[in-house]
Amino acid sequence: MKNHSSEHIDDQMIKIEVTIDDMNPEFYGYIMEGLFALGVNDVYIQPVIMKKNRPGQVLNVLCSNKMREKVIDFLFQETTTLGIRYTPYTVYRLEREFIKVETKWGECTVKIGKRQGKVVQVAPEYEKCVALAKENQVPLKWVYDQAKEKGYQWVKEQQQLLD
Repeated sequence: MKNHSSEHIDDQMIKIEVTIDDMNPEFYGYIMEGLFALGVNDVYIQPVIMKKNRPGQVLNVLCSNKMREKVIDFLFQETTTLGIRYTPYTVYRLEREFIKVETKWGECTVKIGKRQGKVVQVAPEYEKCVALAKENQVPLKWVYDQAKEKGYQWVKEQQQLLD
């Protein structure tokens, strides 16, 4: 996970995309894991209808331009694509702060997103919520909701300290 402690615009990004209609769909999880292990920022897949009305997928990768050749090599090696497109991308990134909140089931990390110094996002860390839910044998939604609520409480307390 990349940590962006200050709000900024990143104009050194690219989006790489490949269209695939002839690969075993079970491979996508492995490919996504491999791309994240390389250090890309994001990977997502979209279903599409390709030429000759064939169902397929568009595999999208967001990464720094410096990683372009490494990612292209990986995609040619690990997928069935015969062509790769890439375009420059500009990404506006919020300032991020990570806080710890205490839930009924244990401590959880919550990500706080700020725009121009104001909190605009509060999001519990999914993996930690999953771990707490499994450990305590409770529904994930309970842990997630309580961690988010505690995150909002933290934001309100910080606001009162600033007023």
